[in-house]
Amino acid sequence: MSLSLNIPVIETERLILRGPRESDFEPFAAFSASERAKFVGGPYTRYRSWGGFLAGYGHWALRGYGMWMLEDRASGATAGRVGVIFNEGWDEPELGWHIYDGFEGRGLAYEAALAARDYAARHFGITAPISYIDPANTRSKALADRLGARFEREGEVVGEACHVYRHPATEAA
Repeated sequence: MSLSLNIPVIETERLILRGPRESDFEPFAAFSASERAKFVGGPYTRYRSWGGFLAGYGHWALRGYGMWMLEDRASGATAGRVGVIFNEGWDEPELGWHIYDGFEGRGLAYEAALAARDYAARHFGITAPISYIDPANTRSKALADRLGARFEREGEVVGEACHVYRHPATEAA
């Protein structure tokens, strides 16, 4: 038996934003175990990564939106994740991104985040999401700035201090 979720597919110039597949777990687990995961509460054990991976499905099932996997159109490789999540205890929906090793510095996070943010406004009614960003994550702060998001306030997520950035309002459909 397989669970079938209606996760929309978005295509950009260089990426396919799609629902997760079991084959995406290895790159997900590698990112989760890396030092780069410190900005999202990690690094995580493989077992904890499995739970986080499955939570992605659960978010789509429960909320009707979530994180897309990023597939590099040129290679077919899993390049990261981007999307909108609203976890228990959070202030409001967050636009988040993770780019996997070997795909950084190419503007893929920007391309994917723009597409996800636009889709979230038009189809989910999430017109001005926030992004929780670790104060030490200079690359994510730079991306938020490039996306037109602005620092709104100091905050806390999962017991950790963060900066809350507000994305510009996008018109809903």
